Amino acid sequence: MLGFCSTICIFESYYDDMITLFKTISIILLVYYGLKIILKLAAPYIMKYFSKKLAARFGADFSNTTAPNTSQKKEGEITIDKVPNTKKASKTVGQYVDYEEIE
Repeated sequence: MLGFCSTICIFESYYDDMITLFKTISIILLVYYGLKIILKLAAPYIMKYFSKKLAARFGADFSNTTAPNTSQKKEGEITIDKVPNTKKASKTVGQYVDYEEIE
């Protein structure tokens, strides 16, 4: 009789472990699919919030810039806003190779 009781106790222990494992897996799956559904519903609102935030930041960056002083220029006056490069090409660019034309 002692062997039968120990066998039942072992199976009850495995049964309890299997129930705990099943509960853990089911909780993980419920949380995963719950978050998936919630994020799918909330994604448009989240994207709208971030796009408004970025638009406000970029709008603020570009609103501070001013146009060049066009009111002080006379009509037909030419101005150059770009500074030319002051780098000069070196005189020894490479070797000269003499060649002959073949007809």
